Amino acid sequence: MSAITQVNSNVGVNKIPENFLLGAATSAYQIEGGWNADGKGESVWDHYLHKQPDIVQDITNGDIAADSYHLYERDVEILKELGAKAYRFSISWTRILPDGTTNFINPHGIAYYSRLIDLLLANNILPLVTLYHWDLPITFSNNGGWLNETTTDRFGEYARIVFNAFGDKVKNWITVNEPSIHCSFIYEYGIHPPLKKSPGVGFYECGRNLLLAHAKAYHIYDIEFRKIQGGKVGLSLDAEWPIAASDSKDDLEAVKDYLAFNVGQYMDPIFKGDYPERLVNRIAAASRRQCYTTSRLQALTAKEKAYINGTADFVGINHYYSLYVYRNASVRGMYETPSFLDDTGLGTFQDPSWPQSAFTRMREYAPGLYSLLMYLKDTYHNPVVYITENGFPTTPAEDLNDEKKAHYLRAYLKAVLDAKANGSNCQGYFFWSLVDGLEWASGLQKYRFGLYQVDFIDPSRKRTARKSALVYKEIIRSGTIDFGYNPNPYGDTCFINT
Repeated sequence: MSAITQVNSNVGVNKIPENFLLGAATSAYQIEGGWNADGKGESVWDHYLHKQPDIVQDITNGDIAADSYHLYERDVEILKELGAKAYRFSISWTRILPDGTTNFINPHGIAYYSRLIDLLLANNILPLVTLYHWDLPITFSNNGGWLNETTTDRFGEYARIVFNAFGDKVKNWITVNEPSIHCSFIYEYGIHPPLKKSPGVGFYECGRNLLLAHAKAYHIYDIEFRKIQGGKVGLSLDAEWPIAASDSKDDLEAVKDYLAFNVGQYMDPIFKGDYPERLVNRIAAASRRQCYTTSRLQALTAKEKAYINGTADFVGINHYYSLYVYRNASVRGMYETPSFLDDTGLGTFQDPSWPQSAFTRMREYAPGLYSLLMYLKDTYHNPVVYITENGFPTTPAEDLNDEKKAHYLRAYLKAVLDAKANGSNCQGYFFWSLVDGLEWASGLQKYRFGLYQVDFIDPSRKRTARKSALVYKEIIRSGTIDFGYNPNPYGDTCFINT
C-alpha cells in the first residue's frame, strides 16, 4: 500500500494474540497528589497552579488529584480487577530529586516507587515507566527550561538515578512523553506552565533539546545499564492521522507535510538520522520570507545526528483522533506569523458524522489508527510499537455509563489487531487512562478519561468501575473483542453509534 493512503482494514481480527500486552496508563502529576509529601520538591505545575490558579479552567490543581500517592494499592487492585498485563505510569522528577539535581536523592520518593513496582510485579503486571511526563522541576524552568541545553544534562543525571534505583525490576522505559504537544502547549500557545509563548521559534528549540535529552538517557542506559539489567528504552510520540480532503495535488502534498511536521520531526532523526527534508525546507523558506537571517529550525550538527540516530528500542504512540487536511488559498494568512501552523501551510477539519467526545477535537475514527500503524511500518522499517495512549473523554453527565468510550475502546483496539495481522510490529495497547485525573489546563471536572471514575468530592477519592472498564475486563479475560457484549450495571443509554 502507499505510505499515505487511507486504508480501511478488511482483516476483521477480533482475537488478542498471545503475548500481546493489554494495560492502562496514567501520569504522575495527573493522579498522584501528595504534591509536597515526604520531601517532594516543587514542579513547574505545582508552582504555577499555586501562583496563577486561573491557568486551569475549573481552578483545580494536582495537589491531591486522584491521591494515588496514598492510594496506589487501590490502583493496583483495579489493574488486577481488569486483568491488565501491564501498567504505564510516570515518575515525578521532583519526588526523586526535590530540586531537580542530584544534590539530594529523596529516599521517600525511591521507597514509594519501589513499593508500587513491587506490588505490580507481585500481581504479574509489567511496569512500563515514563521518566518525564511534563512535570519539570521549577528550578530548571526558572533557568530557561527546555530552551536551555543544560536541562538535557540534568535530565540525563536524573535518568541515571532512576535506572540505578529501579532498573533491576523495570525492563521497559519511556524517556519523554509527547515532546511535540509538550513544546507546543508551552511555547507555541503559551497555555501550559511556564507560559513562555514563543511560536515558531521556542517550539522548535524545545523539541530539539527534548530529542537530545531522550538520546542522552538512551545512551546512559545503553552504556551503563543495558548489559546488567537487560531492558529496553523508547519514547512516546503523539501522532494523529491525516486524510487528504480531496485527490488534488495540493491536498496530497498537505498530507505529506502534516506527517513530516507531526511525526517526522521526531521519528526521522531517530530512525533516519536527520529531520525530514520537507520540514527543513518549509521552515527555511518561511523564515526567509519573514526576514530571518537563518532558519528558525536549528539544524542538527553531524555529531548530534549521530548521537540521536538509532536511539529507540521501541516507539510509544499516543493516538486519539484523525482529521482531514487541505491546502488552498484560504490557508494563507490563517495563522499568526511565525508559527508552527503557518509553517505547515495547511488547514484541517473533521467529519461531523464521526462520534464526538467531550473534547471537540477527539472524534472516533478507528481506521485512522490502522493507517497510522501501517504508515510507521512502511516508512520506518517496521519498528516495535506500543500504543501507549489511546482514549476518549466523556462528560460528567455520561459518567459511569460511558457507552461511547466503551465503543471507542473496542473499535480502536480492533484497528490495532488488524494492523498487526497485516504486519505491524505493534506489541501492546495501553488505554488512557486507568482513573480520572487532572487533565492539565482543563482541570479535574471537564473531561473524564478514566476507565474508573474518581469521586473528587469524596476525601477518600473513591474509585468506581465504568462500563468501559467492564468491557475492557471482558476483552482481557476472553482474549476476544466482542462488540455484542453489553454489561449494563448503570441503566440504559441513549447513545447509538452510527
